[in-house]
Amino acid sequence: MVKKGKKEKKVKGAEKTAAKMEKKVSKRSKREEEDLEALIAEFQALDSKKTQVVETACPPPSPRLNASLSVHPEKDELILFGGEYFNGQKTFLYSDLFFYNIKKNSWTKADVPNPPPRRCAHQAVVVSQAGGQLWVFGGEFASPDGEQFYHYKDLWVLHLATKTWEQIKATGGPSGRSGHRMVACKRQLVVFGGFHESTRDYVYYNDVYTFNLDTFTWARIAPSGTAPSPRSGCQMTTTPEGGIIIYGGYSKVKVKKDVDKGSNHTDMFLLKNEGKEGKDKWAWSRMNSAGVRPTPRSGFSLAVGPNNRTVLFGGVYDEEDDESLEGDFYNDMYFYDMGKNRWFTGQLKGPKTEKKKRRREKKAEEEGAGGEPGVETEALQEPVEIVKEIVGEDGTVMTIKQVISPPSAQGGVSDLESEEEEEGSEAGGAEVAMVEPCPRSNAMTTVKHGVLYVYGGMFEVGDRLFTLNDLYSVDLHKMDEWKVLVEMDPKTQEWLEESDSEGSSDESDEGATGGDDEEDESDDSEEESEEGEENDHPPVKPGEEYGDYLSRTEQYWVKVSRANMGPEAKEKKVVKVARAMAKVLYDGLV
Repeated sequence: MVKKGKKEKKVKGAEKTAAKMEKKVSKRSKREEEDLEALIAEFQALDSKKTQVVETACPPPSPRLNASLSVHPEKDELILFGGEYFNGQKTFLYSDLFFYNIKKNSWTKADVPNPPPRRCAHQAVVVSQAGGQLWVFGGEFASPDGEQFYHYKDLWVLHLATKTWEQIKATGGPSGRSGHRMVACKRQLVVFGGFHESTRDYVYYNDVYTFNLDTFTWARIAPSGTAPSPRSGCQMTTTPEGGIIIYGGYSKVKVKKDVDKGSNHTDMFLLKNEGKEGKDKWAWSRMNSAGVRPTPRSGFSLAVGPNNRTVLFGGVYDEEDDESLEGDFYNDMYFYDMGKNRWFTGQLKGPKTEKKKRRREKKAEEEGAGGEPGVETEALQEPVEIVKEIVGEDGTVMTIKQVISPPSAQGGVSDLESEEEEEGSEAGGAEVAMVEPCPRSNAMTTVKHGVLYVYGGMFEVGDRLFTLNDLYSVDLHKMDEWKVLVEMDPKTQEWLEESDSEGSSDESDEGATGGDDEEDESDDSEEESEEGEENDHPPVKPGEEYGDYLSRTEQYWVKVSRANMGPEAKEKKVVKVARAMAKVLYDGLV
């Protein structure tokens, strides 16, 4: 009993400390937010001039990160809303709304009257009621110089049937925040965590709020058990039984004046409503999952796939010391099976070629004959049998080994390897260097009909930030190959150094009015300069595959990467960034 009392006192003490910090941050940020409110009001005044819905076919949205990508509940469409972009001098925030037609691989921009203010790092959830609704809560707005922040606590709903925005004004909701997570659980929206930041202070949250979709009321819940520590950017998914899983996330603490230390969380928790029908009784419990967990990281993206599996994509691991911060970006996938409470790594099998199909057909015929040749062929084709068994056994959508790599054996294995090498040549080297998204963090992901879609995000090279607007997809049932739906356009990779700011102050002021996508363009002379820089890079030869291009130009890109990252950067990281840079240029030129 004594120990329990001490524990309770510690918990209450931590809550008081968090409350004091929140009050402190709120007081300091109030003045900043008042300044930004005027700018937000100006943007809202411009948006209020729209009187009717106008839908226009358009090119892919401009590069961005921390937007929301959702699936339409009734149509084969994806919905992209908001986001941010930084070009080295200015921060742009968006409130634009795009619809991606999956079958036509085309984009439509919807100008809807009275949208939510420009924002990023918000949360969006789709529910199927009333023809489909997109619910949006929170997020942040930043001043053009990126030094001041306004954190929203508003709740909006987009009625998809009529394409109309509506602000839901309900009291008792979460405080202003960004980086939080929100899911739909039965007839409620559930919000967890996030952070609030001012110029000098910040606070992370681990509180939980619910919004009733029938009564339109907020409620703060106080689950029993040990809650996750305060964090932002975690995984939050609902289980088939109605529970909510929290995994990972990021937070930071001050270790001394002007020095912060970040933490990448790797723990898992289950939030469950144990109350009987009509009454809520929420409880936290810690989870111990099996399998291969993701390596520590932040900025990863999450989507719910088929067979009660979630898929985690990409992210970044920051290596911090007192003087520098270096990030290692990822483009890998991990799957979490909610039924088995187990993690799996995701790896592509590679596309099937016609030769493989014919060889498998021949093998089946020989096995049917029951002769000795069939036994030999079976031994040679053993890797293919293993992969089939994994896919058929429990519907898994990932494999640890590459299917195309047969084991060492006697007889005709070397012949089989040479055949597959020939296949790779005939297929254009697809198996040697398969297409895949470059490593990135803060991308937008969602799943429709068992297909994972990955849009945009960012990665860094030295002090430069590359913001992406490419779109990839992969069939989670087949896990054969990534498909490029929208290629990266190198011309969108604008980066202005600080030394350029004096000569472009007027342009900077114009950009501060909200960054209206492609309308904010550089001067002709600057475009010519960028084209000149682009032409200095090794060109892609006609018909050249990425693997061949990388082999031919890798040393060049390593030198460029080293020049950007500095002499202290680790060689492994320099090479990884070099390949990412080569991939961006290759995708944009092919």
